[in-house]
Amino acid sequence: MTVALGAVLAVLLAIFILPSLRSGPHDLPVGVTGPASAVPQVEAALAAAAPDAYAVQRFDSQEALVAAVHDRDVVGGFVVDGDGIRSVVTSAGGAAIAQSLTASAQGVGTALGLAATSTDVVPLPAADPAGIGIGGLAFPLVFGGIVPVVAFRTAFARRTGWRLGGLLTFSVVGGLVVAAVLRFGFGSIETAFWPVAAAMALGIAAMAFPLTGLQEAFGGKGFTIGAMSMMFLGNPFAGIATTSAWLPSGLGAFGQILPPGATGTLVRSVAYFGGTGGLTAGLTLGAWVVVGLVVHTIGTRRGRQDAPATALPSAA
Repeated sequence: MTVALGAVLAVLLAIFILPSLRSGPHDLPVGVTGPASAVPQVEAALAAAAPDAYAVQRFDSQEALVAAVHDRDVVGGFVVDGDGIRSVVTSAGGAAIAQSLTASAQGVGTALGLAATSTDVVPLPAADPAGIGIGGLAFPLVFGGIVPVVAFRTAFARRTGWRLGGLLTFSVVGGLVVAAVLRFGFGSIETAFWPVAAAMALGIAAMAFPLTGLQEAFGGKGFTIGAMSMMFLGNPFAGIATTSAWLPSGLGAFGQILPPGATGTLVRSVAYFGGTGGLTAGLTLGAWVVVGLVVHTIGTRRGRQDAPATALPSAA
């Protein structure tokens, strides 16, 4: 037992620590614009300063590059002109990515003898310039998805409708509470209160309904496996604080399939980008809710079918 528990501890350490150790810029889509003679030099300098960090796209103008950043086609870019090289970043899209682009612009500027500056086209609110509010959503999601399932299961053990209604109500209330704290408590969002509340409510429901479905269909074991998956796989691979693009490509993509990662992406999209880039995350969360309801319905029907059979011996 001691050896087994030690092995589990080692696996947990690897799951939570390795994504951070291996995180960084990996084929980040960025744009470059400037004179035709200067752009190849910038691309070569970027490749030398940060190998495999960026997937460079060329744009005809600075306006086109900024539009692509707002549309989330690229995470940022570089503008070369007579004054030097300027990094176009969006701290709201990921502070770590913005810092990486700024540092790369400085490296390229040093290599080519150009002055380096930076422009943040979608900045974070002044009250939360590091994006700590959005980055700290992992724990509220875990609490909102796991604890209410246990609470409503205990309170309404034989009332399926009450349990589902309670989880739905809590999802809405939880989304409103989180949005209120982010808006009025931390200043992490300045607008989009209702979209953020809706995104959080959908994220909580996307965790709670599958867990209650597993509880109904497979009992305590099903709930435990589901909860551990959300907690020990969903959270470390979610990339809520840094965005999934900062994680190793395979882990980042896997994290976006699970509710914590999809919720973080959707909240960031509606909070700072008007919903741009959040469609896939929203559909993913909606699919989790539907799957949870389907599994719950199957488990409920199975329980009703099994109940008369188990009652027959005692009746006889």
